[in-house]
Amino acid sequence: MTAISLSAIEKSFGDTKVLEGINLDIADGEFLTLVGPSGCGKSTLLRIIAGLEAPTTGIVKIGGKPVNGIRPANRNLAMVFQSYALYPHLTVAQNMMTPLKLRDLSALKRMPVVGPLIARRSYGAILEQVRETAKVLKIDHLLDRKPGQLSGGQRQRAALGRAMVRKPAAFLMDEPLSNLDAALRIHMRSELAELHRSLRTTFVYVTHDQAEALTMSDRMAVMMDGKILQLGAPDEIYNNPQDIRVAEFVGAPKINLLPGTLDDAGHARCGDMVLARGAENGVVGSVTIGLRPEHLSVCKRGDAESLSGRVVHRENLGADIYLHMSVLDGASRLVARVQPNEGNAISIGDELHVRRLDGCAMVFGKNGKRLDLAATTSHVAEVA
Repeated sequence: MTAISLSAIEKSFGDTKVLEGINLDIADGEFLTLVGPSGCGKSTLLRIIAGLEAPTTGIVKIGGKPVNGIRPANRNLAMVFQSYALYPHLTVAQNMMTPLKLRDLSALKRMPVVGPLIARRSYGAILEQVRETAKVLKIDHLLDRKPGQLSGGQRQRAALGRAMVRKPAAFLMDEPLSNLDAALRIHMRSELAELHRSLRTTFVYVTHDQAEALTMSDRMAVMMDGKILQLGAPDEIYNNPQDIRVAEFVGAPKINLLPGTLDDAGHARCGDMVLARGAENGVVGSVTIGLRPEHLSVCKRGDAESLSGRVVHRENLGADIYLHMSVLDGASRLVARVQPNEGNAISIGDELHVRRLDGCAMVFGKNGKRLDLAATTSHVAEVA
């Protein structure tokens, strides 16, 4: 069993604090993604799990046992780097053999008398293990090539194979797809997810790409400024962000954020349009209203439930068209997703009206935290 537990992890470099109060439990066999913008501390946290960095304070447990102070080589973890870190003078087979040879060499040093006999017998077993792993990754026909003769995707598989062949307790992956082109990244996302399902091993994956986190993870931890802002399943993070920074970061195109007010009936308004309804509470204040592009519809004629705007840009992505609109007398921009048959009839400069789908508006208070308007009066009072 390879559950990983982090308790009260903090890390500082001099006077700069890069991790603050990280508590995280990763279940055995789980695919957990640490996602956030550059500089948020996710790679540092991964290196602390691997043992490449020591936490300033806090405890790291692997399989229920504290590993603080234990060398990386003795933690039985495999790390896959963004740069692949393959030896350029070795073939794919030799690269994949390296961690097994090093492990056997360590054992031979403890048994010098029978060392040569074990070494001869071990080489055949190592080669067979490498071939079996290469078949799983579909690179068995590349074992005699060197990294310079491989494509980016093939190098990535070779790096994964070198990690897999050790049969580690868990895989740690630090932005392994960042060097690939867009089409290959999409392909490798599905391959990594399938690999995780077949191995049933714990994966901890670091990325700044929220699409990778949404498509591959069992759970994702959104990090910013050295803290985990929200932890949950991808659907939960996307549909119910509890912080405005999470709502902005997760989703492409970004969520629309419009200035609004909470009226004395507990209704969130943007202009004349009521976007969210709550219980009557007598509280009035400024709020920020979040609307995802797919939760909006456009029409030629407006009413009290719509927001008027002018189209300033069209993005045609084939299956979808995104309309960028100027609203609230030019003070705000808004993006709405429409189908091609609808969007092709709309031109830049057209005046349109936007309506939101029922129940799809998100409301955030001045502190950036999500408000539940149907909850208690005291919760809503945060905006006052």
